Amino acid sequence: MNTDFDVVVAGGGPVGLMLACELRLGGARVVVVERRTEVDPTIKAGSVNTATAEAFYRRGMLPALAEVQQRSAERFQAFARARRQQTGRADAPPPRPPARFSGHFAGIMLNGELLDAADPDFVNAGPARDVSLVPQQEIERILAERARRLGVEVRSGTELTGFDADEGGTEVRVVRAADGSAEAVRAAWLVGCDGGRSAVRKLAGFAFPGTDPQITGRQALVEMTGSEALGTGWNHTDTGVYVHGPMPGRILTVEFDGPPTDRETAVTAEELQRSLRRVSGADVTITGVHTATRFTDNARQAADYRAGRVLLAGDAAHVHSPFGGQGLNLGIGDAMNLGWKLAAVVRGHAPEGLLDSYTAERHPVGAWVLDWTRAQIALMRPEPQARALRGVVADLTGSAAGTTYFAKKTAGVSHRYDLPGLPGSHPLVGRSAPDLELTDGTHLADLLHDGRALLLDLADDAELRAHAAGYGERVRVVTAARPGNGTGHNGLLVRPDGIVAWAAGAGGAGATPDAVASQDAPDGAATPGTGDAADTADTVAGLADALSRWFGAPDRAARIGGTTAAR
Repeated sequence: MNTDFDVVVAGGGPVGLMLACELRLGGARVVVVERRTEVDPTIKAGSVNTATAEAFYRRGMLPALAEVQQRSAERFQAFARARRQQTGRADAPPPRPPARFSGHFAGIMLNGELLDAADPDFVNAGPARDVSLVPQQEIERILAERARRLGVEVRSGTELTGFDADEGGTEVRVVRAADGSAEAVRAAWLVGCDGGRSAVRKLAGFAFPGTDPQITGRQALVEMTGSEALGTGWNHTDTGVYVHGPMPGRILTVEFDGPPTDRETAVTAEELQRSLRRVSGADVTITGVHTATRFTDNARQAADYRAGRVLLAGDAAHVHSPFGGQGLNLGIGDAMNLGWKLAAVVRGHAPEGLLDSYTAERHPVGAWVLDWTRAQIALMRPEPQARALRGVVADLTGSAAGTTYFAKKTAGVSHRYDLPGLPGSHPLVGRSAPDLELTDGTHLADLLHDGRALLLDLADDAELRAHAAGYGERVRVVTAARPGNGTGHNGLLVRPDGIVAWAAGAGGAGATPDAVASQDAPDGAATPGTGDAADTADTVAGLADALSRWFGAPDRAARIGGTTAAR
């Protein structure tokens, strides 16, 4: 089939835009079709996790997130000042900002003061670990600007109405809202990033098993009187859960009386007021609504993320309650995982079989998130049993070990892909790459901005570099050194999504950039790259295997390419 584009991305929210940017970095021709004409103002996720911040860091966008976080912190301080005045405590000292926003589990806030900031999983993330308070709308704006700079074609006000797909490609039918005109767009691939009610998923016939909803949640930004009677933050009552803050007028209620009877009607001030009064017991009057939405705990996941030439990412592939703020982050992870793989297939650098690893790697993460949110619903129920269990969990989160455990799970820093490889693969394989500092002042993340894979040679080893010869633009080869002649890693092969595909030298999943130790290796087991000649041969064979597995065969004209950082 002659195609207009390599990929059509249905949906121009954060996931669709992130995917489109990754596809463009990989050299694919991509168009985004989005029925909206502007950013949806409805209040949604208010923060990102560390894994998402790492993804933005590796593409040079972390400063933009940090700037937004500063504005978010200022709004929180303004809300805190207003609350002190409203409750007659204007002279009280302002609350001290937390050491780090660590999230919550079922409304039980995690105390950043208790977090083990020296935990290797946080240290390895570098400055990304310090960025979290970024609302979803700002994420979308940042990505829309990046898509524009990369030359992604975004067709706003355009809705997908149908498609045909076969082994030769796809023909996507769209309608422009402005004039009602229809058009057929031909592409090799179609990716549905069109949300929880995905038209792509439904039209393609993906199985979508899961559990039915039990709650009705409402979230809004409102004007109200009587709010001084409301508690701040998360509040559990005998009739449900409500949240007030962390910005003026932000409210959330959760009632355990089943799903709403009509998800399509507009959320009114009267509906919000009744719900807030029922749950809080406060005589609050809502006088105006800026944005409002309903949600449930419907938890479902596509059985497979690919059906021939059609793939799913983000909420199109999995839906769940918003508790813990996992939805946006899960979708960004999907986009990072899929983008470079699909671009490699499009460019002919990899067989279609590479796309099988997308479902294999991301489906278990999605399944975990669904269970993580289900557990929170169980813990939030206004029942004696749930209340008792909530007390047990609160005791756990009141300890450094408990806070660190829950924070690592929520931050997404403890996930590891089960990557295929040789026996005895390095413990870092399948994990997010540590943000190693190099002697020229750069960090590993700085070397991933262009979206290519990276072979980082830390031992000035010509044999390692020779194995990457011929991969050209697919694998960037950099020879560098660590400050203070740092020992540990001899080399890392990092996929474009920041996942370690191969590693040599001492160091494991529990290793920090400056104190490398194979904490995850079995007692008495040799760490790859540290033993005799046989170990070295296995290490080199592992690199060759990883290169061919993830990036295909080298070009015919083999040439060692790369740069040399200051030593």
